[in-house]
Amino acid sequence: MESQKREISVVGLGYIGLPTAVVLAQAGHHVKGYDVKKEVRERLAGGHIHIVENQLQEAFSAVHQSGALTITDTLETSNVYILCVPTPFLDGEEKRADLSYVQSAGKLVAGVLKEGDLVILESTVPPYTTQMLTKLLAEESGLRTDQFYTAHCPERVLPGRILYELEHNDRIIGSQDPVAAAMTKDLYESFVKEGTCLVCDDVTAEMCKLVENTYRDINIAFANQLSEICDTAGISVHRLISLANRHPRVNILTPGLGVGGHCLAVDPWFLVERFKEEASLIREARVINDNKPLWVMNKIEEALEGDTSKTIAILGMAYKPDIDDMRESPSLHLAHALKEKGYTVIGCEPNTDAKELEGIALSSLQTCVETADYLVIALAHRPFLRASAREQILAHPHFDCIGYEQMEAVE
Repeated sequence: MESQKREISVVGLGYIGLPTAVVLAQAGHHVKGYDVKKEVRERLAGGHIHIVENQLQEAFSAVHQSGALTITDTLETSNVYILCVPTPFLDGEEKRADLSYVQSAGKLVAGVLKEGDLVILESTVPPYTTQMLTKLLAEESGLRTDQFYTAHCPERVLPGRILYELEHNDRIIGSQDPVAAAMTKDLYESFVKEGTCLVCDDVTAEMCKLVENTYRDINIAFANQLSEICDTAGISVHRLISLANRHPRVNILTPGLGVGGHCLAVDPWFLVERFKEEASLIREARVINDNKPLWVMNKIEEALEGDTSKTIAILGMAYKPDIDDMRESPSLHLAHALKEKGYTVIGCEPNTDAKELEGIALSSLQTCVETADYLVIALAHRPFLRASAREQILAHPHFDCIGYEQMEAVE
């Protein structure tokens, strides 16, 4: 398929969908963005993004004002549809993927799908989901599966660097149909400037994204478990890791408060869901990382001698530094666990204007320092690293760097 400018509808304008729509528009395509949330559509239509991401506002403003990217109130007819919708967990004790958003988006696309159209699923999903989507599109549209094209192209970007990584990272393109794979590869090569677009089947592509994040999750679990072992042994885990990493083939990560976000904290469970017997190591790593906030809570309780009259402030409520994404945040898990124990818990999150998060009141850094009996420095947000902020933190009689990624900044 010869390179050409295409009419593309991006379904879901969140942390992945909106940047993807922007880079496609920058590449010269006519992009129509749709989100089921009216408030998101209205804010974007007014020229303002609804998420925190470096350089995204400027890039969005440029393509929106030029007309290359339009925000629509309904899903309009296009030649290409890119689905960037959430895949959270279903309610229940067992961690299983909730594919209702994918199914809803598929039904929406099926209502406007034409012969020859291409549907690309970017959402991170369990294996065989793309095949399920293909079948659903056929059933809902009345078309045969050989009358349209489907592919899976999982995102692999780092929040805070999304625009850069969309254009520079390699992309995995998976489809059972070689023609669909070639069409998708041609489209993505229109904006991937430095990376390589690699083609495989759809199940391999689905597995690839899950395996990438599971690899990282397992390595983080090792570091987090080391921190617990070193605490029992009475030695510094950071000193130990620093020495061990002097070995030319060892690279142990830095332990933290846990693992958050919609990727590392979620994706490994999709493998466990599909391969229960074979994924025992993956399950154990997830359990270690999920339980780390509770281990931190126990250490805080020891320091406070169980005095629930104390106020605890958690600095950094997002799941990683310098973003506003709170999904699966270890800081929030810690806050809820402490609150359930009876402590007064407040948070400080400079990347949101919200007054509270899931029932946890948010305050300024100054208020947290002045009113809290104990500070938990959870994230290395840039505002916390400024000289004035460091001075306030260091002046507090009781603070803990548990989970802090740049401990030397406050030690």
